[in-house]
Amino acid sequence: MTPTLPTITGIGSVSPYGPLAGLIPPELTAQCPLEPSAITAWKTAGLRRAFLVKPFRPADVVPGLKTRRLDRLSAWALVASSLAIKDAGIDLSQVDRSRVAVVFATSFGCVELTEAFYQSAAANGWSGTDPSTFPETLANAPASHVALFHDLRGPNITVGSKGFAGESALIQAASLLRHGQADLAIVLAGDTLTRAVYEWYEAADLLSPACYNSESLPVADGFVPSEGVTALVLEAAGRCEVRSEAHSYARFRSGCWVAGGQPVEIARQMLCGCVPSLTICAGNGAPCATSPTIGLAREIAGQNAAVVPPQAVAAGLADTGALLHLILALSSRPSSGLALLLGTSLGTSGDSGFAALLLELP
Repeated sequence: MTPTLPTITGIGSVSPYGPLAGLIPPELTAQCPLEPSAITAWKTAGLRRAFLVKPFRPADVVPGLKTRRLDRLSAWALVASSLAIKDAGIDLSQVDRSRVAVVFATSFGCVELTEAFYQSAAANGWSGTDPSTFPETLANAPASHVALFHDLRGPNITVGSKGFAGESALIQAASLLRHGQADLAIVLAGDTLTRAVYEWYEAADLLSPACYNSESLPVADGFVPSEGVTALVLEAAGRCEVRSEAHSYARFRSGCWVAGGQPVEIARQMLCGCVPSLTICAGNGAPCATSPTIGLAREIAGQNAAVVPPQAVAAGLADTGALLHLILALSSRPSSGLALLLGTSLGTSGDSGFAALLLELP
């Protein structure tokens, strides 16, 4: 592996698999395929299903964590970041915290408390709203809470990039490290699922028939919504080599995202003639069975290349699932070599875009 590249040394996640440090155990992903759960948090006209995070007490996972007034997205970001830092074996008391960045990707932000704030305004007028919920309506609240809880004083960035928020956050974090603006970065991506978001997906006719049927069905048309937050610790070149307890899940070589253009040629230029030993397809809300990413992966890497298709639980995170797709693929313990993470997105007007991230696996 190239020693001068930013390295992913820690992983934490709050997902339908539960709150976990490190890779998601293969027995959870392979031997017991995850099924959508029936929605009970709000009344629905008949069965509605999604990939949901089961309720848990954040303080049971991270002792001392207080989240009573927080949106679930902020609470999950605090848990996931804490698990990732622990997994990386980093003692923050020994780190220059002004050199630690937080880069957070989200599509909808703290939509749960945003809904509550506007519903209270509709019911009681603007003068009757609860002012304590207003700060939590800001999309950058989770990144701010992560920085405050861990006392991190480096760059703090929130990314909202339609279709590619997760990919963009990882590219942004790697850029901060390469340009000497930070020594390490906490990279997070995720969203919560609420009634308004689910009903918007329905109105846009984006959901799979599996959302309305209790039987196990292939996700062939549309997708099943998901929720959760994934966190990665990305360290600058040379940092992890001096820590014997540090993991080295992958090194970040390059990345780009493009609206339109020629995705095959652009990705091949990024590969510089190399052939990836693994290509990971990110769903980004596209149906897993018909994801255009798979065809693109075959064109770039060849028909015999090892391709990991999109997993439904990650594809349901339409704009932020890339990091979850990545750790699910790494959980299968792939062989060493180059890994290409690909994501595609189709705009409402028919315009398309794609993201490509090139990683080195140990």
